[in-house]
Amino acid sequence: MAFKRSRHSSKSGAAEFLQQPNGVVHARVQKVGPEHFGIISVDCAKARSKWMLADFYGNILIPPTEVAHNRVELAAAVKQVRKGLAKHDLRDCLVAVERTGRYHHPVKNAFRKADFETRVVHPFTTKQFRQPADPDNKTDDTDLKAIHRAAVNGFALLEAAPVESWRQLQLFIRHRRDLVRKSSALACQIREHLDAALPGYAACFDKLWESNVAFRLVQQFGSAQGMLEAGETALGEFLYQQKVRFQQRTLVTVLTWAKRAADPDVAADLHRQIALAYHDDHARKSLEIIKLEREIAHRLAQTPYILLLSCPGINVVSAADFAGEMGPIENYANSRSITGRAGLFPARHQSDRVDYTGHLARRSNRALRAAILGIADNLILCNAHFHNLANLWKLAGKDPRMTHVKVAARFCRIAFQMVAGRQVFCHPCLRQRGYILDKLLAFHVEQQTPMQETMRDLHYAITHIPKSEHAAEAKPLHERMQTTRERGKKGPQPIRELIAIVLARLGVGVINSNPSGEEDLT
Repeated sequence: MAFKRSRHSSKSGAAEFLQQPNGVVHARVQKVGPEHFGIISVDCAKARSKWMLADFYGNILIPPTEVAHNRVELAAAVKQVRKGLAKHDLRDCLVAVERTGRYHHPVKNAFRKADFETRVVHPFTTKQFRQPADPDNKTDDTDLKAIHRAAVNGFALLEAAPVESWRQLQLFIRHRRDLVRKSSALACQIREHLDAALPGYAACFDKLWESNVAFRLVQQFGSAQGMLEAGETALGEFLYQQKVRFQQRTLVTVLTWAKRAADPDVAADLHRQIALAYHDDHARKSLEIIKLEREIAHRLAQTPYILLLSCPGINVVSAADFAGEMGPIENYANSRSITGRAGLFPARHQSDRVDYTGHLARRSNRALRAAILGIADNLILCNAHFHNLANLWKLAGKDPRMTHVKVAARFCRIAFQMVAGRQVFCHPCLRQRGYILDKLLAFHVEQQTPMQETMRDLHYAITHIPKSEHAAEAKPLHERMQTTRERGKKGPQPIRELIAIVLARLGVGVINSNPSGEEDLT
């Protein structure tokens, strides 16, 4: 994706121009002369691409030529381009590659590796530059001409150089998101088949997916009648042999249901088998999600986006989603660059006296927009300041969709200040911020992460926390350590030792914290 650095109007003193800020080439063209500036246009497809070389005026110097996506032909194309540049005395050039799914990557990488400046043209831009010149005539050759026109007019855009660590974080969070969606779909399918085989059985368990009892009984006894015939004693003995912890009242609830259960659907046994197969798949995906979340937390702790945890209402996963889709904060000039890339602004139609703003912009990075709006949902629910704002806007009759977008835009402003400025959340409307290390530790305890990995991530996080905030970060950790001491030897000893090491790393000694409920006067 091309990161757009926002430009303000002339009132702010900044220059204005018609081209995209990261697509301008006119200064370079003026330096060498238009007849000495070359543009290599590339129209990509799945197995092969077509390219041509022309000068800035549009004089075709190498006609459209096909190149297959393999090392030999790509190297030959690069060599042919070099010869063309020397033959026609082209002293500067750029490569304009049309984005095509991911099929443009081999060509883009080949030219970039050969030290050519490689830019990307969006297909929508190609279409707009093709239609006036070649209406109703879309071919590879007409697309190449349109790509050339787009590059001349500053719409072949520079992309930020890819960084492997950020790309890995993005792949991890997208893979996790995909697994969560698939897991949710499986959960719906499991319930459907389970209700067909054992109507009403799922309602016997408050937390069906966390219960080790529910599906063990379905697998062993098969039907309501089978459980009823086995009786409470046999059910308990089976679970005891399987080393499954249970409460006697759970078995009573199941048998009470079995006495009054409705008749199952036709082919009930097959429904049961499908439900069990889906449950095994759901369990595998759940374990994989936990593993991914640990890895995501590890990678988040190595970035300044870990500072977002100091904002109440933001957890490890949502912060990692935002970080993965954003990439390095250095790619953004200000918070408006973030909202612009995410399309968090209304589409506008203005002509003469008509000026209409309606739905959100359609052209946007949808993944980044989803991550930001997901955080906005959390802030409205869990952050006191934004919760109160949302209620005020609701009482004023504002559209709930507008509320979510306004909260999302405010979060982008706050996030940019925090991450780019390397500072923790400090909002004048809130009494207290969240605590980064405490949230990160609680996340790893819940995920049952090995202590060595937990310690590693906490140390990474400390490097991003300003030293002025070390004492504040130590406070909840000290209180947690005091709690473990009060539990005695039966308490979680490794956590206590871990917290002691982290407190030492923070350079903070024992902190005298106020009793719970007492106002902090320091």
